[in-house]
Amino acid sequence: MFIVDSYSLAVIFCVVTMLCWGSWGNTQKLAGKTWRYELFYWDYVIGILAFSLLLGFTLGSTGDAGRGFVEDLKQISMENYASAFAGGVIFNLSNILLSASVSMAGLTVAFPLGVGIALVLGVFVNYFGEPKGDAVILFSGVALVVLAIIFNAIAAGKMNQKGSSTNKKGIIIAIIAGVLMSFFYRFVAAAMDLNNFESPTPTMATPYSAFFIFAIGIFISNFIINTIVMKKPFVGTPVSYKEYFQGKFSTHMVGVLGGAIWGLGTALSYIAAGKAGAAISYALGQGAPMIAALWGIFIWKEFKGSSRAVNILLACMFVLFISGLGAIIISGAN
Repeated sequence: MFIVDSYSLAVIFCVVTMLCWGSWGNTQKLAGKTWRYELFYWDYVIGILAFSLLLGFTLGSTGDAGRGFVEDLKQISMENYASAFAGGVIFNLSNILLSASVSMAGLTVAFPLGVGIALVLGVFVNYFGEPKGDAVILFSGVALVVLAIIFNAIAAGKMNQKGSSTNKKGIIIAIIAGVLMSFFYRFVAAAMDLNNFESPTPTMATPYSAFFIFAIGIFISNFIINTIVMKKPFVGTPVSYKEYFQGKFSTHMVGVLGGAIWGLGTALSYIAAGKAGAAISYALGQGAPMIAALWGIFIWKEFKGSSRAVNILLACMFVLFISGLGAIIISGAN
């Protein structure tokens, strides 16, 4: 299988992860013009699962390092299967809630709040599960990100002083999603031998097999979680599976593309974790709110007509995010 053999390459992979995690939401916005997010989410999940298989039979099955994709799946213990699968279930619940919050509060608000909270809590969970990197610098970077989240929340509050209950509900759901999302990465990382991808410990998974099992967890749990949300949606009237199958092929493909984009970012994050460590790899990827906010501000015009004070707050948010991510990168450089 393909492995990362340097910290600099691991950082590059993590930056790509950040771009992917911060950009997939655009496909939801595109599909959302004619397509409910509950229906979009089925295509998104299918895209993740399909991409995990594609990756397993390509990069996961080439080279001399580690074990091949199929060989690895056969030897993983039930405990590690369960851990990676549980990560998928936890992620799915949190991400459905995050998708709901995007549809209610907007990309610029939901992503920085939900994913930002997931970053802060997730770094603690992953660092203490597998310590790697300078803790002082790492958590200083996280502190800067916390400040960025606060600035974003203040800016959103100023924009929504006359906001509807839908926006407020979206913010609350984003917070809940962020807390749940902070735990999924650790469950998947625990199934892998992060210290030795070249000769992984027997019964443990490689990044490619762990990602595939994780994707199965998302897909299977979706039949329960998303079905409930379809029948009792956060916004609007209930939707049915009949409506899903009546969707246009092009609309379905937008959702599949969104899943593939997110899947690429996630897979690269797990592949990079061997060199960068789970906490740093996760933290860099979760810089996605900065990317999502850029999309929301400049492409979707979610802060159009905002006051000078709001613009200053948003500028401060970006500066703090960039500074925090820089500190996180430096924390693992030695």
